[in-house]
Amino acid sequence: MGKKDREVKEERRESFVDRQTRQKRKNTLIGLAVLAGIVAIIVFAGFHFVTKTQTSPLNAPAGAGKLGDEHEHASLLVRIFGDKFDFSPQQYQAKNPYIHFEAEDGNTVHRHASNVKLGYLFSTLKFGLTNECFVFPDKAKSHTFCSDKDYTLKFFINHQKVDSINDYVLHNDDRILISYGNENQTAIDAQLTELDGQLIKK
Repeated sequence: MGKKDREVKEERRESFVDRQTRQKRKNTLIGLAVLAGIVAIIVFAGFHFVTKTQTSPLNAPAGAGKLGDEHEHASLLVRIFGDKFDFSPQQYQAKNPYIHFEAEDGNTVHRHASNVKLGYLFSTLKFGLTNECFVFPDKAKSHTFCSDKDYTLKFFINHQKVDSINDYVLHNDDRILISYGNENQTAIDAQLTELDGQLIKK
């Protein structure tokens, strides 16, 4: 093989290597551009999701204000046939960001947005609550308490008897009693006194 042939082969080899190097560099740049595009899409989607759920989280109650625009605390007492219902177990704690019990306290209701009604609290805990009936989450017949000729479901807000609490928006230091049974006024007064003594944790 002559010197000229060797030089031609060397030039071809170098040209091939250059082309391969340029192609790899081009492929790498394309790959980086595609990856950057994917990352940008993920970041945008994440930002959009976070800002959307902060202003209107999933399962937001109808008509509620922005989460965090208010923070109110009230005390709640539920007595069924004189027995106090305990909301401190985990299954009743912090089930919804808008209104809930928290920190293993079953007495203080926390409301974290404007215009969140008390009925919404019970719906998040799977209780049924109407003007006439209080229904426990398992909905068993023995756990349904409705007003009849012998027993009545009664509601009190700050010692005032009301027909319903479902549409009530609680305020700081409110005290709310739900009582079911055939209690006379003396027994109701004792429950209201107990409610007044409950600590409202803020």
